[in-house]
Amino acid sequence: MQALLDLILGHRPDHPLRVAIDGPDAAGKTTTADALAVQLAGHRPTIRASIDGFHHPRRLRYRRGPLSPEGYYHDAFDFDAVRRLVLLPLGPGGDRWYRRATFDYRTDTALDLPAEHAPSAAVLLFDGVFLQRPELCDQWDLRVFVAVTPEVALRRALVRDAELLGGADAVRWRYRHRYLPGQRLYREQCAPAERADLVIDTSDGG
Repeated sequence: MQALLDLILGHRPDHPLRVAIDGPDAAGKTTTADALAVQLAGHRPTIRASIDGFHHPRRLRYRRGPLSPEGYYHDAFDFDAVRRLVLLPLGPGGDRWYRRATFDYRTDTALDLPAEHAPSAAVLLFDGVFLQRPELCDQWDLRVFVAVTPEVALRRALVRDAELLGGADAVRWRYRHRYLPGQRLYREQCAPAERADLVIDTSDGG
């Protein structure tokens, strides 16, 4: 974590620093971003946001079927909204008015959150899957990839997602047929670990 903190504090662009905390499901992206936000306190203003606030509606997310890895990779998230409402406003020449989220996937309803204004010295810590897709990759100032083995990811998911997804068997089925193959598509098409400025492997912590 110290290496990541030093990397961030060593970058001071003339706009908010846009940091992607990328990685597969159950890698520990949110935990990493939350812990980093605490460590940044007192150094720089911090904005926390997540790809989870930019889902597409269910009818779009599952239009290829609920277990489709292609559907997960291509249809689950509104990357255009992330770019338009977060990354461009916080980037070079942006007006720094951004929105933290646009959609609540648990209730399948749109959100109408007010725009917020970021200080120029702020750090955006944005966690999520697929953050180095072509739609977003050129908009990050720093890219962090949180790596984990598929076996550890599934073990964590069985603890974290069983209630949400309907039990352990449902978690295994969903991960083996949708999430893990979707992540494989992402690795094959975008090579996120190779592009990242820093890779953190959390497998040993699983």
